[in-house]
Amino acid sequence: MGCCLRCAFCQNWQISQWPKEHLPKRIDDCGNEHDAEPICPRLANFAMEVPGEPVTPAQIVQAALDSGAHTIAYTFTEPTIFYELALDTARLAKAQGLKNVFVTSGYINEAPQRELAEVLDAANVDLKFFREESYRHISRVKLQPILDAIRRYLELGVWVEVTTLVIPGINDSDTELRQIADFLCALSPEIPWHVSRFYPAHEMRDLPVTPVATLKRAEAVGRAAGLRYIYAGNTPGEGGESTHCPSCGTLLIERHGFYVLNNRVRNGHCPECDCIIAGVEMDG
Repeated sequence: MGCCLRCAFCQNWQISQWPKEHLPKRIDDCGNEHDAEPICPRLANFAMEVPGEPVTPAQIVQAALDSGAHTIAYTFTEPTIFYELALDTARLAKAQGLKNVFVTSGYINEAPQRELAEVLDAANVDLKFFREESYRHISRVKLQPILDAIRRYLELGVWVEVTTLVIPGINDSDTELRQIADFLCALSPEIPWHVSRFYPAHEMRDLPVTPVATLKRAEAVGRAAGLRYIYAGNTPGEGGESTHCPSCGTLLIERHGFYVLNNRVRNGHCPECDCIIAGVEMDG
């Protein structure tokens, strides 16, 4: 468990920030509480009782095969935190005909990213803002490495999708949404862009839920920029999770939450107008 970012709005903070929340504390001379600094930082996690049980790459792959799954998704905690386990698992999975998907912040150095791309089929990368100041103050990292990682994944042949959690008053202006959409479209108009609804969480509980109208506006901004596949996430029942043909508008893949209800894509094409539908193994 853990994350290389410390987003104040994290929707999954109980997992992503667990190591930070459970580090030993020290009290300074003024009575203020701080994270303790162990003599060897690499041993910090060994001092904590992490929930869960040991598992090997072989066990993970076998569990996927036994369940009939076609893909292993490395998600809910930042996969670069357990990079060695993920890489070993992905290699075994690839050898067994399974696909591998990273759901990630995109904060990764070039060398491990190139190594990972040899066995990675897809990556959903969070692009949280398009302002350096926001990344610095809210997520505590830099913007440029994430932009570089998105571009590099594409160059290495990994299917890329991008998610932006749209937060009221933070990154929901037309200007910032347009900057993100323009950046993605310049790389490829085929990149799916997920504009997801924010719910108050972690250190940003005082902000409102993102209005559906804001996500509709983000969709319009993305389409005006030239993106062909845009999804409004965290809005079950609103229809924003489904895939429509970018040419004729036909409903192709109907989704609800984590479920695919119908898939009409045939041989990578729309059955109505024969438009090519981008993606990995899209056929129903």
